[in-house]
Amino acid sequence: MKLPRRKFLAGSAALTAGAALGLQSSPAHAQVAFGDMTIDVVSDGFLTLPGSFIFDPMPQDELLPILKTYGQSAEVLTPPCNVTLLRQGDRTILFDVGSGPDFSANSGRLLDSLEALGVAPDDVTDIIFTHAHPDHLWGLLDDFDDPLFPAASYMIGKTEWEYWMDPNTIDTIGGGRTTFAIGAQRRLSMIKDQITLFGDGEEILPGIAARATVGHTPGHMALEVHSGSESVMILGDSIGNDHIAFAKPDWNSGSDQDPETAAKTRTTLMDQLSHEKTRVIGYHLSGNGIGYVDKMADGYAFVAEA
Repeated sequence: MKLPRRKFLAGSAALTAGAALGLQSSPAHAQVAFGDMTIDVVSDGFLTLPGSFIFDPMPQDELLPILKTYGQSAEVLTPPCNVTLLRQGDRTILFDVGSGPDFSANSGRLLDSLEALGVAPDDVTDIIFTHAHPDHLWGLLDDFDDPLFPAASYMIGKTEWEYWMDPNTIDTIGGGRTTFAIGAQRRLSMIKDQITLFGDGEEILPGIAARATVGHTPGHMALEVHSGSESVMILGDSIGNDHIAFAKPDWNSGSDQDPETAAKTRTTLMDQLSHEKTRVIGYHLSGNGIGYVDKMADGYAFVAEA
């Protein structure tokens, strides 16, 4: 029997990622339901990063004791990649699409995770990007450079689109991120006729509002999903980890393209989320990324939802 091309690609990606990670065929996920919405947080695997990628700009004498408290190595980071799937009526919505096979050996398993929920690429009706970094965007295309989600419409913040599609970005982004810009332009160009741009504060789909959370990238957006009195904030990378970003949100992080702006954004966002007791989903937060921001005497803490 000859498999359809997309089914073959989905199976190949799952086997490759599963072999690399020693994973079972049905990856764990978390689910949140409110109103007529069902939200699943599914795995795209994880990244392996040098600690210096985040920690280099930070005061080392203060940093190391905090990392020890959290049991976090200063040398190596292995953040999870948590992709959010929302189903409401006839809509199946993805927030970001993971990294695909070309960015990191231990990521790119989104198709496997969706298949475990009975969701095929053809079922996805809408894709909303928080930003255009590789681990959020590069899962957009299949091995033939065709859009992997052929029935989907696409949405991204206007500032984010303009930044990555500017030809000068490749020359100005900095040597360590040049491939980010090349990869983003190539992939976004493939969907330029199907993409809608949005701004801060817009309700971009029923029950989904955009929140500018800039600094990690120039046009980074978080998305607030609400139904009645209930809501959840999909953070993207506006809060990038569950240790130092919470303990010292005002510290500059090497992972942010504009560290000073990102620190201001993060601090303001933490204050709001902790005060309002808003449930959050973080792309790189531990576990399944679902939890709350708790205000502490010094800094904040991530409280994972059981």
